[in-house]
Amino acid sequence: MEERKMKKFWTVLMCAAMTLSMAACGSDSASAKNDDKIYVGTEAGFAPYEYMSGDQVVGVDMDIAQAIADALGKELVIKNMDFDGALNAVQQGQVDFVAAGVSVDEERQKVMDFSHNYVDSSDVVIVNASADTVKTNEDIADKIVGVQQGNIADIWMTNNYPDAQVKRYTKFVQAAEDLKNNKIDAIVMDLYPAQELVATNPELKILDEENPVFVDQYAIAVKKGNQELLDQINEVIDQLIADGKIEEFTAKHASAN
Repeated sequence: MEERKMKKFWTVLMCAAMTLSMAACGSDSASAKNDDKIYVGTEAGFAPYEYMSGDQVVGVDMDIAQAIADALGKELVIKNMDFDGALNAVQQGQVDFVAAGVSVDEERQKVMDFSHNYVDSSDVVIVNASADTVKTNEDIADKIVGVQQGNIADIWMTNNYPDAQVKRYTKFVQAAEDLKNNKIDAIVMDLYPAQELVATNPELKILDEENPVFVDQYAIAVKKGNQELLDQINEVIDQLIADGKIEEFTAKHASAN
């Protein structure tokens, strides 16, 4: 008799545990499906694409991100972090997408998916205006060159100039301080942010705006295999380009700095 009672007790206990487990799983799934927010990762030190205005992250990429959120009927939540951290976050599903002046290359395509390109980027060399260690773009081949860690310029310098000493920074403002103090010889970065950096640091100058060291394209990054979101983002980007909105966003934020 006691044995039958014990079997019944354990049966009831296991059923209860399974019910709780299924309820928890169902709750998680429902929460995910009903989530009314969409999360974008960025690094707000890359004006005019993303930068701080007071305590708000704004910029070309944030306008694009807002358009994506609006099209999906979701509230945009901006996660400001280091550039490398943003790329890792989207791979791990901690943010839905990254809008941070992300260049498309073969290595990144192995671990994340990319939207249609929305802007062409020209990368240039910034030097200390009072120094003469770098007189042409080619002179960076064996110099100490600052880049943003994980940025396409980091990858490009590593692949093309093995004799250069690449110094990696999380923020371009840190690189600018080292360049002003002659701790590095140059910085390689996108033209628009370079213009903003030089405007706020008159000790620096762009070596040759008309002849970039390389040209690449920016796109939105999503988690590998998230085709549904990627298709939705592509629709928004295609429409923004067709309506001339990307140029409007760029003009607005370029003039705001």
